[in-house]
Amino acid sequence: MTDRALSSPNVRTIELDGKVIHILGTAHVSRASVDEVRRLIDEVRPDTVCVELCDARYQALSDTDRWKKLDIFKVFKDGKSLFLLGNLAVGAYQRRLGQSLGVMPGAELLEGVEAAKAIGAEVVLADRDVNTTLKRTWRSVGFWQRQKLLAGIIASLFERPAKDGEAVVDAEAIEALKEHKNLSEMMQELARVMPQVKGPLIDERDLYLISKVREAPGATIVAVVGAGHVPGMVEHARTEVDRAALEALPEKRWWSHLWKWLIPALLVGTFFLGLGKTEGQAFGEMVKAWVLPTSLFSGLATLLVGGKAWSILTAILCSPLTTIHPLVASGMIVGPVEAWARRPTVEDCENIHRDVQTLRGFFRNPFTRTLIVAVGASLGSAIGAWVGLSWVISIAT
Repeated sequence: MTDRALSSPNVRTIELDGKVIHILGTAHVSRASVDEVRRLIDEVRPDTVCVELCDARYQALSDTDRWKKLDIFKVFKDGKSLFLLGNLAVGAYQRRLGQSLGVMPGAELLEGVEAAKAIGAEVVLADRDVNTTLKRTWRSVGFWQRQKLLAGIIASLFERPAKDGEAVVDAEAIEALKEHKNLSEMMQELARVMPQVKGPLIDERDLYLISKVREAPGATIVAVVGAGHVPGMVEHARTEVDRAALEALPEKRWWSHLWKWLIPALLVGTFFLGLGKTEGQAFGEMVKAWVLPTSLFSGLATLLVGGKAWSILTAILCSPLTTIHPLVASGMIVGPVEAWARRPTVEDCENIHRDVQTLRGFFRNPFTRTLIVAVGASLGSAIGAWVGLSWVISIAT
């Protein structure tokens, strides 16, 4: 294997098993990277262009009508309200950053696809499925690290939007991130602060990407990837990679299956204990101690996030039951009711990317407001369940 460079300092070229592979490191919100991708492909005229995208991310970037096709009722049925809100929050931050720099996130990857098609080169979507990456990342971190990640997502909603002509971050700073020295420092800091995240988010994908690039057809290949992946891909150019292992979801810890049954088990056990000690006299008090806080907190949370009257009533009625069913959250019931009452339109879906740039916009858009109401109802139920359980235990003992 040889290592040499083209005219661009952001390109690493390796010769491997009869193939010449040019790996271009980009920044996902860099106008210079978009131009550099087109220039490199025109110069090299590769047989194949590999891009740091999976099919899901490619469809998300290229299908501008995808929000029109989203079934909000299926989102609630699958219990993915919080997951979708998190994705929207992260995407909103990236779009704000991109708008201030005049280029949308991932534009250089789409440019790679279009430039490849223009010269008749084959296109390979070389990244691991984004859902697999997110799940492996989420399951690799502990409880407190998860809270830090969620807090970071929520905090991004409160960041002040850039005014006209004002950049969220300087374009020169974005370009500086692609320099090897700065990348090394960033990776070291990420490894120090959250080593569990760096593994599935960076290291595993380095291996996955280089294995797909190596198998790409043709003698000359261009790989367009985020600059943070370039050092790892070059380092593992000859490493044998078991992609099936990298695509597998890690088994949940044994106690994670039991956690969702904890409140129902404690509640039932406490009821039996209380009934035995009081000869059934405390049954009514224990029922009241459970129903009141679960209903009150869920209804109050739904009210605070601006739920419709029917949604508030639904939260009050269903929470005492959903909190003792480990597979059903109150948001899965409140969400469809809110959607029925608020009736998000196709136009609302089309405006999602515009509206989620601010916290006010999240609440203004009927589609995202419905998601917020569903999450709020579930959160209120969870708080009420712990309050209610404590109250029931105090009566039983």
